[in-house]
Amino acid sequence: MKTLLFSLLTLGMFLLACSNDDDPVSTISPTDVRNTLGTGTWRITYYWDSDHEETSNFTGYTFTFGAANVVTATKTGSTATGTWSTRTDDSRVKLDLLFATPADFAEISDDWHVTERTATRIKLQDVSGGSGGTDLLTFEKN
Repeated sequence: MKTLLFSLLTLGMFLLACSNDDDPVSTISPTDVRNTLGTGTWRITYYWDSDHEETSNFTGYTFTFGAANVVTATKTGSTATGTWSTRTDDSRVKLDLLFATPADFAEISDDWHVTERTATRIKLQDVSGGSGGTDLLTFEKN
């Protein structure tokens, strides 16, 4: 009887450990994202705007996520300045970007869900409320 009970308990624990959760608990924190972006310079390596790629709009720009929540994008002869912050909303880590100009940068002004964070890459996603389109944005460290 003890052997049967032990076997059932072991099987139950195995099944629980192997369960497939469609919404895994994120180990990313706003502090992790802030600390990662706050070091070095970054570039946009991918930008998908609802139904088409617009990565080339950001070619040659270098982004610096500085103190006092100021983000600066520089390219020879051009500078765009905005604000950035990280937070948690609905149990998801977000990166807030805000640029007033130029128009290409205003397009990436949004509250982005952080879907991946490594020491050299931050992947972001935004699902539009009105049209339901999905935007994707990836920053990679220079």
